[in-house]
Amino acid sequence: MNTVGMIGGADGPTAIYLTGKAGFGWLNLFGLILVVLLLIPNMIYAVKTKNQPNRCTNKVMNLLEQVGRYGCMFFMVCPVGTAGMGFASVGAFLVYGFGNALLMVAYWTVWMLYFHKQSYWKQIALAVLPTCLFLLNGITMGHSLLILFGLVFGIGHIYVTSRNRVDE
Repeated sequence: MNTVGMIGGADGPTAIYLTGKAGFGWLNLFGLILVVLLLIPNMIYAVKTKNQPNRCTNKVMNLLEQVGRYGCMFFMVCPVGTAGMGFASVGAFLVYGFGNALLMVAYWTVWMLYFHKQSYWKQIALAVLPTCLFLLNGITMGHSLLILFGLVFGIGHIYVTSRNRVDE
């Protein structure tokens, strides 16, 4: 019997891909798409609210947020620091796919609600959801640097966001 066999009903090549034996190569196109989808509503918001001051005066937390943000975006796209991106199991692949879809739908939904009426809970949700997305990707692909930068980003972004609380 073939050693790859049928994994979750998948044929040989699909099973190899799903279990991480083929990996993503030097560029994770799915990660790039996710990063672009995260950035679109942020860019729209930046254009709509030009020159909005950052009320967070803690330079360390502002720095952590930025280092974490750019580190996450880089490691979502580039598998630097791994032996090649892939998934340990079909389950990890399914969690990756469905989890990213669910988190992205939630993120865009909260952005739509935030554009309609700003509130603090929406601000915090918009800080927590991308953090969860980065951590989900790092965990399901076994990418320890993405996990590390996801934690750094989450700590910094949630702190800075809480200091920039909108008045409801």
